[in-house]
Amino acid sequence: MTKTLQACLIALSVVLVTPSYAKTPPSESRFEQVLSTAHALYKDVQAGANADYIPALAKVDSNLFGIAIVTAQGKVYSKGDVDTEFSIQSISKVFTLSLAMEQQGADAIQEKIGVNATGLPFNSVTAIELNQARAVNPLVNAGAMATVSLLDGDTDKQKWGSIAHWYNDFANRKLTVLDDIYKSESATNGHNRAIAELLKSYDRFYADVDLALDVYTRQCSVGVTTKDLAMMASVLANAGVHPITGKKLMEPENVSRVLAVMTTAGLYETSGDWAYQVGLPAKSGVGGGIIAVVPGKFAIAVFSPKLDKAGNSVRAQLAIDYIAEKTDVRIF
Repeated sequence: MTKTLQACLIALSVVLVTPSYAKTPPSESRFEQVLSTAHALYKDVQAGANADYIPALAKVDSNLFGIAIVTAQGKVYSKGDVDTEFSIQSISKVFTLSLAMEQQGADAIQEKIGVNATGLPFNSVTAIELNQARAVNPLVNAGAMATVSLLDGDTDKQKWGSIAHWYNDFANRKLTVLDDIYKSESATNGHNRAIAELLKSYDRFYADVDLALDVYTRQCSVGVTTKDLAMMASVLANAGVHPITGKKLMEPENVSRVLAVMTTAGLYETSGDWAYQVGLPAKSGVGGGIIAVVPGKFAIAVFSPKLDKAGNSVRAQLAIDYIAEKTDVRIF
């Protein structure tokens, strides 16, 4: 991505993230109708399969399906299995990126991590080697681990403490790590370790590899519900202010930059297709969740474990596309 294109995306996000941009949001009855219809339309879709490279994810009930919306005014709408906990996985990258940006500033993220989309799978080593500057992206595994390494603090307690507190503030409740997921992921994270070591060899990793890798694995293993994810994403929809607590968590200009990265890289190598078809900043996770943000209006979260080949929930993509269309909120 050229600097000119990146500047345009950020400028667009600045406009869109401002609540005054928003039209009148759909009525309560309209939200309920759209969610109910989306759930009914896609609950029997059987395409895709659970992630199995992390053994614990393969055991998650593939029939689970939940949809939630939280508005910029703090109103909550939901349908389906919205109170079932599952692992946040790569959706965590959005919130750790947000924390790093608040701590280090937007320039540090661009210079030390990189913000261009790789166009390659989320665990690609080739993406690192192809970029002469060894820049990556905060929403793929390499960049996400480097982002953890960039956080304030030199100890596990300091880095994990700041992440846990940050996530709790966004969710407006205390979140915990799902121990079975954490153990399963820790036992199978050799590929991520190799990526971290490779970045370290290029001076693009900023903390001890073992420490940062463990914190990263733990953040991916945090348990959330569909309602939690919609609540967390609603802070991004509300220009960095929590719609329930009223607490300012992020500067609006940092929200705009996070949304820009989500738009270009949130669904990995299918992010371009997603922007073309759905037109909302979004982020997926191999646990089956996807969040999407309608700046100034509301956030959507959907959970369904069966994934496509890129690692994105099949039902979640269908449901968010339907909601975006029926509420007329596509930003492009």
